[in-house]
Amino acid sequence: MASKAQQIEELLAPTVEAMGFELWGLEYLSQGRHTLLRVYIEHEDGISVDHCAAVSEQVSSVLDVEDPITGEYTLEVSSPGMDRLLFKLEQYSAYVGEMIEIRLRTAYEGRRKFTGILKGTEGEDVVVHVDDHEYLLPHSAIEKARVQPRV
Repeated sequence: MASKAQQIEELLAPTVEAMGFELWGLEYLSQGRHTLLRVYIEHEDGISVDHCAAVSEQVSSVLDVEDPITGEYTLEVSSPGMDRLLFKLEQYSAYVGEMIEIRLRTAYEGRRKFTGILKGTEGEDVVVHVDDHEYLLPHSAIEKARVQPRV
């Protein structure tokens, strides 16, 4: 069964794409009575505050009609930013050679956090070089991956 985030992404993607943007990913954070839906949009020319507002308005209308979230929630629409989260396996290839932080759902070789150079992907695994060791981390085991911006 698809997670709530996947269901919402499938619901919203056609609307976001029809507006000319890519649905980069979304975070669905439900903690008791407080639910946050953060939608990340991308465009080759960048994202402005006006873009976020326009997408927010359209996405909000879809959510009102389809009602996939029970109770109250906060909707945020944002660009992925410089320290962007990576959601889909195919997003990793654009950041090969960059520093990346990965947090796993469960420990692998005694650790959950890996910070190192992204080497790429192999099949369904993400390859990251950390402290003179290469790790093949299953994409399905990754809770959160973030590209560290160069400053």
